[in-house]
Amino acid sequence: MSALVSDLLVAQSSPVDSLVSEPLVLVAFALLILGVAFSVVPVLPGPPLSVAGALVYWWATGEPGLLVLVALLTVGVVAVLVDWLGGAVAARASGVSTGVSLLAAVVGLAGTVVLGPVGLLAGVAGTVFLATYRTERDTRTSLRAAAAATAGVLASAVVQTLLTGSMLLAVVLTHVWW
Repeated sequence: MSALVSDLLVAQSSPVDSLVSEPLVLVAFALLILGVAFSVVPVLPGPPLSVAGALVYWWATGEPGLLVLVALLTVGVVAVLVDWLGGAVAARASGVSTGVSLLAAVVGLAGTVVLGPVGLLAGVAGTVFLATYRTERDTRTSLRAAAAATAGVLASAVVQTLLTGSMLLAVVLTHVWW
């Protein structure tokens, strides 16, 4: 009789029970959640954490299937590329040179260390504004370039958050339904 009760209890375990009972699954979800959170915070490696979380979950459970895993990893690689290239592409699209884009990235990184996300945005905007003003001598053009570069940095964070969030959602749905 006790074997029957034991089998019934095991059969009725919930996804939350398996989450707590399997440490690697818990680690996977922690990585996925941190991946989303760090996608919003500049300089922290959000997308690579999401990729690691998907891989750890797959390693621990064998789910999702190979096709879904490849799709998740592809989304993760796109998020990493957006993280690495989004700001530079936006700065370049705003009309500034590659050198100014790189300088804005360095100043933005230093600003992040000192003032956090505000420092990043101020560093990028200020660098692009000053560099553009130095060559163009036009406040309106300089403001437009600085605004475009700053919008690119913000758009990059939004895209990263959406991509890493979709990875988290896919793994949560996999965990709940499979």
